Amino acid sequence: MKLQILIIMCSLFTGIFTSASNFASDKFKTKDGSELEITFIKHASLMLKYDGHIIQVDPVSEYADYSAFPKADIILITHEHGDHLDKKAITASEKPGTILIANGNSEKILGKGTIMKNGDKIHPTDYLTIEAVPAYNTTPGREKFHPRHRDNGYILTLGGTRIYIAGDTEDIPELSNLKDIDIAFLPVNQPYTMTVPQAEHAARMFSPKILYPYHYGETKIEELKDKLKGSGIDVRIRQLQ
Repeated sequence: MKLQILIIMCSLFTGIFTSASNFASDKFKTKDGSELEITFIKHASLMLKYDGHIIQVDPVSEYADYSAFPKADIILITHEHGDHLDKKAITASEKPGTILIANGNSEKILGKGTIMKNGDKIHPTDYLTIEAVPAYNTTPGREKFHPRHRDNGYILTLGGTRIYIAGDTEDIPELSNLKDIDIAFLPVNQPYTMTVPQAEHAARMFSPKILYPYHYGETKIEELKDKLKGSGIDVRIRQLQ
């Protein structure tokens, strides 16, 4: 009996630990005065809540129990690697009417979803605009990880506020085309994405108002904050290893 009680208590604890309320989040006022909350789950997994609507980005069940999260109105998948695309997490996040948006390879794996290619721009709902932008490797020998034209980064416009979620990329020249980015997420973990100097260069190319390094593994991420001192970019470190 004592063992059964212990097992039940451990199960309850696990459920509580992985619920959305137990992950750190930041709140913002969008340009139209609505409330935006970004929850930092882990690695490249994020949840955005805007005016009561839920957007999941690259949900992965290794990082959280998505059945304990509110169901998603929108799910975004940047590319098909297992630390970004997870069928179990997607299923746990879905409800009738959930809109799933992905790159072409991810749509093939899932057998469903709306495909966005680099350069596409859509309005899936009256409150959201999504632009798909390039995400790829440029360092010789690493192009195989994320080849050009395959994967997506996304720019989300919510209430006039523009949020750039880079996916897996290096400091590609297309970043200089990004305009009026209020909040940005840049990955910082070579050999798959950027070094700290690359991330500094990337940030200076489009100067977001707020920058969150994410997907940073064992990178000494405080070094990026030091390098961007005096740039006017508000670098915020959250638990996104």
